[in-house]
This record gives sequence, C-alpha cells and structure tokens, in this order.
Amino acid sequence: MTRTATPKPPRRTQEQRSSEMRVRLLDATIECLVEYGYAGTTTPRVAERAGVTRGAQVHHFGSKTDLVVAAISHLAQRRTEAAMQEIGRIETGPDPIATMLELLWELHQGPLFIAAIELWVAGRTDPTLAAELGKVEPFVNNAVLIALSRHVPNEVHRKDARDFVFTAMDALRGILVSSFIDPDPERAHRRWLRASVQLRAAAQVSLPGMRLID
Repeated sequence: MTRTATPKPPRRTQEQRSSEMRVRLLDATIECLVEYGYAGTTTPRVAERAGVTRGAQVHHFGSKTDLVVAAISHLAQRRTEAAMQEIGRIETGPDPIATMLELLWELHQGPLFIAAIELWVAGRTDPTLAAELGKVEPFVNNAVLIALSRHVPNEVHRKDARDFVFTAMDALRGILVSSFIDPDPERAHRRWLRASVQLRAAAQVSLPGMRLID
C-alpha cells in the first residue's frame, strides 16, 4: 500500500512573520504594563517577555514611545473584542438596568482594563500618549454603547441611555482606580453594588421606558 505523504504546511511569508513578531511584542507590552506599571515597562523587559532579541525589538519599534503608542491601538482592539464577547454571552433579562450594570462591572475586570488605566495615567503628562489615547478610546466606548443598546427597549431615548451608561462608567472607573491601594479586593465590588442602587434610582427618572425589577 502506498502511503500518501502528509502535505507540509505552507511556509509563512516574511510579512506574516513580521506581523506575528509585532503582535508578540505588543502583547508582551500589555503584560508588562499590568505587572510593572508604565514606568517599569522597559524595552528590554518587553523583548524578554516576548522571547525576542533586543535587535528584533528595535527593528520593529525603535523606542519605548513607538512601542507603547502601537500598544495603545492593539490594547483598544483587544478591549473591544473582549467587550463584544462578554456582551454576546449575556441574554437580555427581565431587568435591563441590572443587566447593563452587571455587564459594565464585568467589562472593567481583568488585565486589559488595568493596562488601560496605566496608559490613561501616563497620558496625563505625555502629550504623545494622550493624543493616541484620544483617538482610540472613543472607538472602545462606542463599541460598548452599541453592544449595550441591544438591552435597551425601543421606546427608550437612546441618548438618555447613552448618557446613563457614561455616568455609570465614570462612577465605576472612579471606584476601581481608588481600589488599587485597597487591601480588600472585594470592597470595590461592594462599593459598586452600593452605587448601582443610586444609579437604578436615577434610571427610574431618566429612563422611564425601562422595566425595573425591585
């Protein structure tokens, strides 16, 4: 019996190898932001985390600023994808407000949000980072708003719903930032649940078309 040789996978092109190398470096940058913070994210650390030589890293990104600016867009894409996946697995329940608030909590958990916070803070004193963040953050927020809109009844004015979501995100992000120095990891969630009570009360006024379950 003649054996059929298993075909070899096609060789990757130089463009594919280059693209994969960039993704490894950008993923490593995000991991370093989470573990070491922005100040501790150095190009040698990123190269080591990515498993590439310093020469390869410099070939793709000549400086830390080049690397972090590229990582901002990469992080925004990953945050958007994570948001769509998280929201896609949640079914609309009988209480849309509770669903929206629960989703917002879930979307702001994990390393991607921590990396984003590091960049937001760094952008306060770095105009280059601030400009790049200003370009991509609206896309991330818009993706969240579009995804959450599926939980909003047609009779509710979408602008009112959007304003409510932004207000809820502002409150949640403030809670989470202040919790970074809190030794009790569960306290932030308790504070969010307390804030959610106030947000639900506000929704009864600003979103009268939403069905609320007491």
